[in-house]
Amino acid sequence: MKEITETNYIIKVNLPGGIVAAGDLLEILKAAEKAGITKVSLGNRQQLFLNVSEQELEDLEHEFLIADIEYEKNEDSYPNIISSYVSEDIFSTSNWLREGVYKDILDLFDYQPKLKINLADNNQTFIPFFTGNLNFIASAVSNFWHLHIRFPKTNTFFYWPSLVYTEDIPLLSKLIEEKIFGQKELFYDKEGIDGQELFDSVTSEKRFIDQPITEPLRLPDFQLPYYEGFNKYGNKFWLGIYKRNEEYSVAFLKDICSVCLQTRVGQIYTTPWKSLIIKDINPEDRKLWNFVLAKNRINVRHASNELNWQIEDQCAYGLQLKQKLVRYFDQEDIRTFKLCFAIKTNPKTGLFGSVIIRKQFEVGPEAQEQFDILHTRDFNPNSKDFILYRNNVSLEKLPEELAGLTDYFYDLQIGDNTFTTTSLANQEETSNFEDEKVLIHQCKHCGTIYDPTYGDDLNNIKAGTTFNFLPEAYSCPTCDSPKSDFLEVDKNSLVHL
Repeated sequence: MKEITETNYIIKVNLPGGIVAAGDLLEILKAAEKAGITKVSLGNRQQLFLNVSEQELEDLEHEFLIADIEYEKNEDSYPNIISSYVSEDIFSTSNWLREGVYKDILDLFDYQPKLKINLADNNQTFIPFFTGNLNFIASAVSNFWHLHIRFPKTNTFFYWPSLVYTEDIPLLSKLIEEKIFGQKELFYDKEGIDGQELFDSVTSEKRFIDQPITEPLRLPDFQLPYYEGFNKYGNKFWLGIYKRNEEYSVAFLKDICSVCLQTRVGQIYTTPWKSLIIKDINPEDRKLWNFVLAKNRINVRHASNELNWQIEDQCAYGLQLKQKLVRYFDQEDIRTFKLCFAIKTNPKTGLFGSVIIRKQFEVGPEAQEQFDILHTRDFNPNSKDFILYRNNVSLEKLPEELAGLTDYFYDLQIGDNTFTTTSLANQEETSNFEDEKVLIHQCKHCGTIYDPTYGDDLNNIKAGTTFNFLPEAYSCPTCDSPKSDFLEVDKNSLVHL
């Protein structure tokens, strides 16, 4: 979040699952309007932010009290529960995960979580999978979920050794949270956390309905769908709205709520890309929606390379830098398909991206504005395995270095292949066959992989070194387990963290 001054406050309203009833949002907006607030913004975790002055604060808090609206002031003690509910039916179709399942889970939460909780369908790529502390991902078994835990203030993951039943998610989350915060010396801001100890402790106190994990979690290749404008699905339309400055006028949002209520559209959805989505629009109501967009001068066709960015919430610096880089990409006509970018100005901020622009955090009169450019392993934005591409990059050189990285990405995609119409036809014919196995090695204790394509920088192992040629004294760079504790696995079956 941006720096808070004495007369400036950030009010956060959580919208669980990124879902808000049109009538409920209208109440929030009316309270904001009565307090003199004219604009609101959205957050990476599908929440709502209001930037208020000291003069406006008292009136806003009074209105929120009357309307029974929960909020936080200059705090983020209770991160919003995020979900992929927004993507259902328009970007993905699950085998079993439906509206009622999401709502049942959210309704069963009888407490405000302090941990970040993600609920994600395994078929979609619109909502990040692993940006939470408790990451529930739908399995192939109806009403059961994989759980990947990222312990707070660490990059340590633990894969829950059984599938979790839908109705157990809220209680299990509560018990895990109590254990983590009750035993911080074991599970909070520590290296080498023993996830199995947490599992044993939780399951010894409460018996849950579970299922064995019979097949590994496999996620789709990342591709950010275009999420703006009117789009048809079935016999209805959905509308995506994104604002370049990430601010939405209260007057415009009130108009949206009014049209929803008038046309019996019950819900509005927020996204991690700080956009709004409205589903279930009847064809005969498009004229009314177009009128509202025209009245408020809303553009709904931004370029794709402007939509695939994540910046920190309420960060004016990050927004300005993003706009500078997007202008360069647009002028140079740079392709960014299948890439997404994140700008980090705070070392503790976890953002979703396959390319990370990290502002160097040194301060002082001699400090210059410089950046490190990183990308995730295989450019998978759900990975937390970062590779340094360039460091000490000046602001002036940053755009062209990013352009060079995009060229590198597409060179990797193409490789040495030369396509002809015949080879493309053959590719289509074989595209339905199972992926060819690519064997690599994985530590059986912490899940760290050794991929000879990249080697191991921490152990001074050069790229191209096969596992058999590693020294016998080689150990896991994460947990120090010996070489003998690495198992041969198929790379295509792995979920990269």
